[in-house]
Amino acid sequence: MISNLNCLSLSYRPKGVRRTSSGMSVQLASAALVGMCLASMPAFAQVPAEVEACRLSGLAALKERSPSIEHLTFDIQSLAISKADTRVEDTPIRMVVMGDAYLQRENSDKPNRFVCLVSDKGKVVLTFFTKQ
Repeated sequence: MISNLNCLSLSYRPKGVRRTSSGMSVQLASAALVGMCLASMPAFAQVPAEVEACRLSGLAALKERSPSIEHLTFDIQSLAISKADTRVEDTPIRMVVMGDAYLQRENSDKPNRFVCLVSDKGKVVLTFFTKQ
């Protein structure tokens, strides 16, 4: 473990740019550095709020049946999020979420598949888990 860390402060002043009392050249350099970092980062798609609703609803249902389940994590890369225009009896279904889920129990962590149905009001109607 490193117990003594030293901070290194770097400033960049392009040729021909004079430093002002307000440190404008440092601000420009900082902005350029942040811009380069953001441009080099991969773009991540926003996950709809309904996915988190599915996770929370699924975790609550699973805990009722098996209190040893502590965490439920969805594999974002495996998610299939589909808009729907269908019904289950009289309940309109507007979104279906499917993918891999990991149920964290005390001693094991095995992948499971899940399906979640979300109503037109954003309410989770069904969350179903199965082992692969």
